[in-house]
Amino acid sequence: MSRLLGAVAAIVLTATQLAGCASFSREDFTAADARRAAPGSASDIRFDANDTTAAVAFTARARRQLERNGDRRVDILAISGGGADGAYGAGVMVGWTKAKTRPIFEIVTGVSTGALIAPFAFLGSKWDDDLTEAYAGGQASTVLKGRGLGVLFASSIYNPAALRELVEAYCTPEMLREIAAEHAKGRRLLIATTNLDTQRTVIWDMGAIASRKNPEALDLFREVLVASAAIPGVFPPVMIPTKSVDHRQIDEMHVDGGVTAPFVSIPEAMYFWEAPDGQALRGRIFVIVNGKLDPSFSVTRGRAPTILGRSFDTMMKTTLRTHIAANRAFAERNNLDFEMAVVPQDAEAGSMNFEAASMKRLFKLGEDRAIAGTAWQKPD
Repeated sequence: MSRLLGAVAAIVLTATQLAGCASFSREDFTAADARRAAPGSASDIRFDANDTTAAVAFTARARRQLERNGDRRVDILAISGGGADGAYGAGVMVGWTKAKTRPIFEIVTGVSTGALIAPFAFLGSKWDDDLTEAYAGGQASTVLKGRGLGVLFASSIYNPAALRELVEAYCTPEMLREIAAEHAKGRRLLIATTNLDTQRTVIWDMGAIASRKNPEALDLFREVLVASAAIPGVFPPVMIPTKSVDHRQIDEMHVDGGVTAPFVSIPEAMYFWEAPDGQALRGRIFVIVNGKLDPSFSVTRGRAPTILGRSFDTMMKTTLRTHIAANRAFAERNNLDFEMAVVPQDAEAGSMNFEAASMKRLFKLGEDRAIAGTAWQKPD
């Protein structure tokens, strides 16, 4: 990731004088407009992660559905961002199946590359072949298409066409039908994006989108996945059209969910929440971290792009460790087990190394560790 950010910094430094050429116009709207906006005619398919009222209401609805199904246990799977390192998480999922210890999750969440894995993880082992093909079969290795000199006049380094093609190839009407069916049983698939206009994490209820069962639902489902994986500067932002209360169109700018949250197992608004006496559900939280967690030594060269890249890499690891600590504390307060799978510190990995051979090795490492029962650990 540090090399990626170094490249972004170099482009930015080079293109500063051309910034006006790389922009695009937008209609103005107010913060009040943004608060009340909703995609299409639906207001129940997403909420802000720091909106306590919305988060508690969503949780209560999901709980009631689970209890109607006679289930008072909840298993949550959260899959982090990490670019090409998502191959490790994909391998863990497939190896978990082969180990015959993979749960059926009531809630699956995804951020960035984790958003691309999450629908497969939600639907279960019958989709493992597609997940393997996407991450270990060379499909994901094509996502970085350069723009050449055109990068100086664009909003990102890479062309998003290959990323969109990847999403469209696997996110099919069949996938949405199966997600809608599982949603009706009370299970939830959630994807996080970052709304740059409001600077907030937005959590999308993908099962609710799939349940709308129209062509617009498929388009929105795909747009959310692309937005969640749209690393700022690397891929362009995704503009999602919404309607204000006076029916005026507002185009929201969404980017990688990892800008505001490396992963989501609980909404930000519930970090300090504790279930009332006698109302706690039994369950487990599993987090797949598609990257390395611990600090690593490297002599930082005295160049602006290198310094910027290394600084962001350090910041992201620190944010990730803080996020894990907050989620673990929530789990302990609410009597939930907490485990995580992390890319080993000595693994050959890199979030921007999309070479097919590298991703295949990383996938195999995750798969082998899951089969051997060594992928999962409790935080120190």
